[in-house]
Amino acid sequence: MQKPSIPDLGGRPARVLMTTDLVGGVFSYAADLCGWLGARGLRVTLASMGAPATRDQAERIAATGAELVQSHYQLEWMDDPWDDVERAGHWLLELERATSPDIIHLNGYAHGALPWRAPVCIVAHSCVLSWWRAVLGETAPSRYDRYRDVVVRGLQGAAVVVAPTRAMQQALAREYGPIGEVRLIHNAAAVSAAPDTSKHPVVLSAGRLWDPAKNIALLDDAAPAVGWPIRVAGAVREPGASSPRTFRNVSVLGLLPQDALAAEMRRAAIFALPALYEPFGLGILEAAAQRCALVLGDIPSLRELWDGCAEFVDPRDSNALAKRLNELIGDAPRRRALGERARGRAQSFGLERMGNAYLQMYASLCARNTRPRAQELCA
Repeated sequence: MQKPSIPDLGGRPARVLMTTDLVGGVFSYAADLCGWLGARGLRVTLASMGAPATRDQAERIAATGAELVQSHYQLEWMDDPWDDVERAGHWLLELERATSPDIIHLNGYAHGALPWRAPVCIVAHSCVLSWWRAVLGETAPSRYDRYRDVVVRGLQGAAVVVAPTRAMQQALAREYGPIGEVRLIHNAAAVSAAPDTSKHPVVLSAGRLWDPAKNIALLDDAAPAVGWPIRVAGAVREPGASSPRTFRNVSVLGLLPQDALAAEMRRAAIFALPALYEPFGLGILEAAAQRCALVLGDIPSLRELWDGCAEFVDPRDSNALAKRLNELIGDAPRRRALGERARGRAQSFGLERMGNAYLQMYASLCARNTRPRAQELCA
């Protein structure tokens, strides 16, 4: 397959204005993509919302060469965020005027309908309505009608919407109706050339521990019947919450820097995430790259990505989860074979493939844009 050309403007690098939140996996995705694009000559301004950057996050973005511009505006999925969402829109338009980007890359929905000058893509990492349906088993209540309307307008304002899985693409259509052009671009993670093959007798999980979608409570319920200790890494306090989420039977590591989490994954023999909702799951991919045997919730998105490379369990059955974990604990050859298959699948979700897909999409957006600046970009 021919690689897409790197856009430039008469010798100057193409410029991308990208948004991110700093609360979950979107940040890791954005940081990796910023690094890949920057290494190929594109200039990225990364506009963050939702929370201040940690030292580890700020250092990670600095290493990519992208410019991190921070704000504290609430995200569209938070409680009553709409004044902040409006203020964030004005702020983003000011950033566009200041940086003159050639592409607007939004990792959220609410600002897709702003009067941007540059062409817009939206990446659908998750959404409240599909979360509600998957986790709580029902349609989101009427208090989310405004959220639904805002997301619909945002999606309709984008030239292209990117979904990380077919399952997420289908969820968007179900919740919001027809939305124009949708591209499937899998998320990615760096895969080391030769990960440590020594594994310790431990089960690891990682993610937003406060989020019921990650279903860490099921691991906590299963833990007393599991033959190995279970360690869980991630934030325990939801943004804006007065108290952290607590667990009785698993060891809580808290929110770890990237290097420390990678070290935990290198050591863990099993990575378990019995998720009720996971549109992609970067933590799973990172664990697979470290040759962890995977035990995952049996949901469409994770079947789509990991079928044949993981064990699947009913994400509402703690006894089934404990049984499956104990079976793997007692079967070292199968554990190793699953880890090898998971790593092989992880290699197919590499940064090169994802980065080239985004470059191709950027070039396509510019080719359709009739503004003189966009014509020069794709000349």
